[in-house]
Order: sequence, then structure tokens, then C-alpha cells
Amino acid sequence: MNTDFVEMNVLFDFYGSLLTGKQMDIFKMYYMEDYSLGEISQELNISRQGVYDSLKRAESVLKYYEEKLGLVKKYNSNIAKINNIKRIIDDAKINISDKSALRVLDEIQKELDEIEL
Repeated sequence: MNTDFVEMNVLFDFYGSLLTGKQMDIFKMYYMEDYSLGEISQELNISRQGVYDSLKRAESVLKYYEEKLGLVKKYNSNIAKINNIKRIIDDAKINISDKSALRVLDEIQKELDEIEL
């Protein structure tokens, strides 16, 4: 799959509700339902150029919000940190024989698993 498609879908997950209704519809049809520009044009009864322009504006808006807010970057960073902490806990469990310390590590790991990002 094209990395641009993946990137756009991730940006849409974070910022899609900030698009206009028309931009949202066109974006979903193109990126999620795999419509061509011509098919979207026919479906929405607008010119192919209008579809293209609206799609490009939507893409620009999504990229702008990420540039300004950085939510995707922060999310990815937090996921990496959580995974690193889990790895450290797993490594520590191998070397710890104290049952109460193991219980604490298990509780920490459980809490990490329940974090909703």
C-alpha cells in the first residue's frame, strides 16, 4: 500500500472531523472506499477538477494541523515509550526473584496495557 495513503488515513483519524462535510465525504470516498476522481465526480455531481481541488485542500488541511499540533508525532512517540517500558519490565522480571517486586511489575505492566491513546 502506498505510504501516502497510510499517512493520509492516519492524519484523517486524528483531524478528519476538522474538515468540511464535503471534504470529509470526498476524502472518505477516495482514500477509504477506493473511488476514482471520476467516480466521485459522478457520484457527487461535481467536476473532476472540483473533486481534485477539494481533495488537495483536505490533504493540505490535515497536514497543516499535524504540523501545528503534532498529535500523530506525539502519539507515535508515546507508543514507542510505552513499548520500551514494557520491554524493560519484561527484562527486569527475568532477573527478579522477589515475589512482591514481581507483583508490582505485573501491576505496572497491566496499567500500561490499559492506557488508551
